[in-house]
Amino acid sequence: MRYQIDPRPKDTQSQGVEPGYAYTAQRWPSRALQRRPLTVSELSGPQAVLRRLATVRGDLAGSGEKRALGQLIHIRARIVDEDGAPVPGAVVEIWHCNAAGKYIHPNDTNDAPPDPNFYGAARVVAGDGGLVELRTIKPGAYPVRDGTSWWRPPHIHFSVWGRVWLSRLVTQMFFPGEPLNASDVILNAIRDPAARSRCIATLLPTTQGPANALVFDYQIVVRGRKASASMP
Repeated sequence: MRYQIDPRPKDTQSQGVEPGYAYTAQRWPSRALQRRPLTVSELSGPQAVLRRLATVRGDLAGSGEKRALGQLIHIRARIVDEDGAPVPGAVVEIWHCNAAGKYIHPNDTNDAPPDPNFYGAARVVAGDGGLVELRTIKPGAYPVRDGTSWWRPPHIHFSVWGRVWLSRLVTQMFFPGEPLNASDVILNAIRDPAARSRCIATLLPTTQGPANALVFDYQIVVRGRKASASMP
């Protein structure tokens, strides 16, 4: 991964400001970015985080009386570079809403009920093969509160950190076969159909995972022409 302030490729990356989604104007700079000398705060990396975390697996679903509500799923996400080589040691942060479409965040105004057994965020480290795994529940859809009338489909946020803090990719994973994918403003801000399809996970055969969970395979490409689209 590398620090880049050049304009995004228009077809394979999500548009910065997307008509129909008012919040994108608040998340995208209105002026061109300026280069400045890099200091230790940019060139250092998540080494302290790496020392505290175990590799590969995280669990947001819980079990027994502490089991989160919803369809149990198992995600296998692989972090690779433009050549398909794994990126071991990448710190991956993952977050999503609960099965009713509610985030545990004070800014979430959705009136869907919270789940006391679901926190909704995990941090894991990619193993030698670039793989991270997450046991969780499938997130729900929710309405966008920006004065329009559209819904976000089920999706999961990923933030991938490289060797330094500037090497970061934030993207989203979508689920196959979801009707709301076709109208999602964020997903369809990626104009190239092939690039857009790379944001959608693959449902694996039920024989390839736990008997009580649906298994999804997902690949995050951190750089290059086929890099995963950057999405907030």
